[in-house]
Amino acid sequence: EHIAEKLLAENAKLAKMPFGTPEATVIRNYIETCLELPWDKKSKDRVDIKHAKKILDKDHDGIDKVKERILEFLAVKQLKTDLKGQILCLVGPPGVGKTSIAKSIAKATNREYARISLGGIRDEAEIRGHRRTYIGSMPGRIINALKLAGTSNPVILFDELDKLTKDAHGDPTSAMLEVLDVEQNGAFRDNFIELPIDLSECFFIATANTTETIPAPLLDRLEVIQMDSYSDKEKFAIAKNHLIPKQLKRHGLKASQCRFSDEALNELITSYTRENGVRNLEREIASVCRKSAKRIVDGETKVNVNLDVLKDML
Repeated sequence: EHIAEKLLAENAKLAKMPFGTPEATVIRNYIETCLELPWDKKSKDRVDIKHAKKILDKDHDGIDKVKERILEFLAVKQLKTDLKGQILCLVGPPGVGKTSIAKSIAKATNREYARISLGGIRDEAEIRGHRRTYIGSMPGRIINALKLAGTSNPVILFDELDKLTKDAHGDPTSAMLEVLDVEQNGAFRDNFIELPIDLSECFFIATANTTETIPAPLLDRLEVIQMDSYSDKEKFAIAKNHLIPKQLKRHGLKASQCRFSDEALNELITSYTRENGVRNLEREIASVCRKSAKRIVDGETKVNVNLDVLKDML
């Protein structure tokens, strides 16, 4: 109600202004931005743990610690519905699925999903918005994420938290302190909106490759979950269940046209790719798919990728 009062006061101010003055445009822009925000729209949480587990298991092989943590969060949410925001930080080498697990969490909890990429941001106004006195001022990324999500309790992903930099325009990491503090973010004030906005319902997930470059006060507010490299067995399951079907579809091949033998897949994992994640493995599978596509266009009916064929291709 007090926010409605403030906006109606701004509206009355706008009514008294002559049409087309710069000041009127600023106020009008401000009121429109405020009305676009989801003040009381919420998506209904799915608190059915079995269903959530099914979704997480279907989307991801391995990473049991992360899945366990998400299911614990949902279990507590079921017992205590007004549980305030959680802030997780997934730390691990590139390609282990930090960003994609956040999408699955949103799907499992039945919330909207918004991603904010922080790599290379060095201006505090990117997080907190510009003051309305500047020409072309805009709200910050947090407010934009809420606008895009359309609900006040989305899953917001801060991608690459360890890549935030600072320069003469201020330090965005210190602006993040308020956003990522459960005690403070119930009344987050954006410089542009200037009204307290409740972020405590949001589920924040941050990703980082290392915790070394994250400042200590910020790290203190996060619950760090280490996502280490996958074992060969896990990589095998990921390749079979996710990567191969995805790449076959992408290259216009049917499952019957290009088949990987288990030996070839193991060889691909142990001898051709050595990495923590599965990005290179996916590239090599894509390469085999391209070469198979060429063979099929040249007249072969199907390609069985066994050890010899794999050596020949790669």
